[in-house]
Amino acid sequence: MQSWFEKAFDALPDPRTGNAKRHDLLEILTIALTATVCGAESCADFADFAVDREGLFRSFLRLENGVPSHDTFSRIFRLLDPVAFAACFGRFLEGLGTAGAGVIAIDGKTLRRSFDDAARSNPLAVVTAFASATRLVVGQHSYRVAEGDSEILAARALLECLDLQGHLVTADAIHCQEETARLIRKRGGDYLLRLKGNHPALLAMVEEYFTDPELCAGLASATTTDADHGRIETRRAWVCHELDWLRGPKAASSEPVLLPDMACLGLIEAKVEHRGKTTVTRHYHIASRALSAADYLAAARAHWSIENGLHWVLDVVFDEDRARNRKEHGPENLATLRKLALNILNRARRDISVRRKRKRSGWSDDFARSILGQMR
Repeated sequence: MQSWFEKAFDALPDPRTGNAKRHDLLEILTIALTATVCGAESCADFADFAVDREGLFRSFLRLENGVPSHDTFSRIFRLLDPVAFAACFGRFLEGLGTAGAGVIAIDGKTLRRSFDDAARSNPLAVVTAFASATRLVVGQHSYRVAEGDSEILAARALLECLDLQGHLVTADAIHCQEETARLIRKRGGDYLLRLKGNHPALLAMVEEYFTDPELCAGLASATTTDADHGRIETRRAWVCHELDWLRGPKAASSEPVLLPDMACLGLIEAKVEHRGKTTVTRHYHIASRALSAADYLAAARAHWSIENGLHWVLDVVFDEDRARNRKEHGPENLATLRKLALNILNRARRDISVRRKRKRSGWSDDFARSILGQMR
């Protein structure tokens, strides 16, 4: 395990000086990551876990000066360069296996309790790239809410760091921007972006097009139906690959802004029947790949895996929304640590849930070794 960890984090600079380097940085990170996999949620938890499971750690770590204290863990995560720590994702994924081809979903999340009133620091927000097929986090970029940065700029900074060759990048309407689309294409990927009111002229034209029954009748379509807990959802998609009817680049306020390399427009109509009530919603998308109707439906649905496969798990299983780390770089670095732990958990024992894997890893050294063994 240590050789794999050294490969992933050997370029991470140690922020400590002099006698503060009593404990090896990589050993501190290894303990913190293992503890997080096993259910720990704070620096105090890391220290307690290290004391209680010292025997487990001594089986693969030197621990020349014993186990680190709570203050040591806290100091490390407050001082670590968050950009350098987050950059370790690439080498980390090499140890776990590649993210695979398919959909990469981009979305932002605010860490609700990461504000610091005393330091007049706003909450931390994190934009994450999530590989839907393998359920792996492939990168993240953070920013402070209302401090001159935005989710749009953070997403672009993240995309700049990713190899998107062969991937379809999905994102909400906030990222339906010319520069973002151009960046995705530059990095070798294709985009599938939600179209809403931030492109009013283009949205109006697309809505008008898809409300023409004669035009829709000639388009390729696909339908899926899901039933669960008395709720029936029927989703039907139409795709349009002939885009000559759209006008050119923006020349007046009434003309649409077209994204680079647009190859497909899509409509998904979702009809939900529940307790005798029926609701119908329509969603529009723009893509640079000429998707079939079935592939379009699948890709749009895959985007929401970032909600139930990442954000929900972080909030409910890792209790991220109640994390109270606020000082210096602590919130950002611990957010990275949680995602590293989630990647490990998602790659191992896929027959059971992340919650069960965390609990059983905390209860049993043997089970913890079965989860952590993949990192050797």
